[in-house]
Amino acid sequence: MAIQSKAAIAKGDGSFVIDTVTVADPQADEILIRVKAAGLCHTDHDSLNWGKPIIMGHEGAGIIEKLGSEVSDFQVGDQVILNWATPCMRCFQCEEGNQHICENNSPVTAGGNGYTPGHAHLNGTKWNDKAIERSFNIGTLSEYTLVKASACVKLSSDMPMPSASIISCGVMTGYGSVVNSAKLSAGSSAVVLGTGGVGLNVIQGARISGAAMIIAIDINPERLEMAKAFGATHTIRADKEDKGLMKAAEQVKAMTKGRGADYAFECTAIPALGAAPLAMIRNAGTAVQVSGIEEEITIDMRLFEWDKVYINPLYGKCRPQIDFPKLVSLYDKGDLMLDQMITRTYPLDDLQQAFEDMLGGRNAKGVIVFN
Repeated sequence: MAIQSKAAIAKGDGSFVIDTVTVADPQADEILIRVKAAGLCHTDHDSLNWGKPIIMGHEGAGIIEKLGSEVSDFQVGDQVILNWATPCMRCFQCEEGNQHICENNSPVTAGGNGYTPGHAHLNGTKWNDKAIERSFNIGTLSEYTLVKASACVKLSSDMPMPSASIISCGVMTGYGSVVNSAKLSAGSSAVVLGTGGVGLNVIQGARISGAAMIIAIDINPERLEMAKAFGATHTIRADKEDKGLMKAAEQVKAMTKGRGADYAFECTAIPALGAAPLAMIRNAGTAVQVSGIEEEITIDMRLFEWDKVYINPLYGKCRPQIDFPKLVSLYDKGDLMLDQMITRTYPLDDLQQAFEDMLGGRNAKGVIVFN
């Protein structure tokens, strides 16, 4: 039996509305989720301009309300973390271990603002009697949502739902970029450019991996203080006029015996800084473009001298059924700070304020909570 759900709907023209959608019963391989919390990131704000109506949200956690007839790995009442990069486990990339870039289900790897033609799940949700897409196929800014069973990872922890909700993008992207993608070595040095939600989780990944030096760079002194709390050993306050952060790079070199750091992670999403991590690393070091810049930029090839590696991973090479339980375990041990990352929670009706706080840099992480 269909259920009525309050949801945030991007209209495609830069605006959104809080309205009621109709959510159908799950099909055979689907699960109906009662969403308890949904993390916010800049991608959610970007979705306002994707040119079509869409149920917003791609980070979330909730409780299983109903199961499709073919779902056997879950039970009604299970707590789950929702994962937007749902693997099929059959395609070339999934068999190669690259579940995050599944050729059949990924909403991003074939190119296009969160959506790839043929990859959106249109069935099951209606707005004004018309089918509507769910952001990244999960649409977590809604009291209820339909997802594929493969989008769910069981949560076996007393972790609060707001903390669980942020695992499925910002935490996984930051931590995974360090551990899965860069494979940072214990005792090494790392630079993190930008200390927003993703940057703080890069810092956490580096700390948990045993980095001896973690240098955080930002223009915001309050963010730099936050970076220290999450594991940064050194900070550099950047200058907005420092083109390509070349002056900051000289400071990094001075801190690292003149060589540069072993690793550098770009987490600003500023195209002009896309090449900046290359200036921060030593010869044969590794630069990681974490923030997902998708614009044409110009790079001085001398920045690659010599033997430097530049990688552009997606979602921290996430394997949800493997990585999410690891993150939960690290939280339970006290190693992964999630509760402390949530600056403020909001009801869905205060989404505009949540966006303003996010864009104003006032939050490490804002989370929408549902009663």
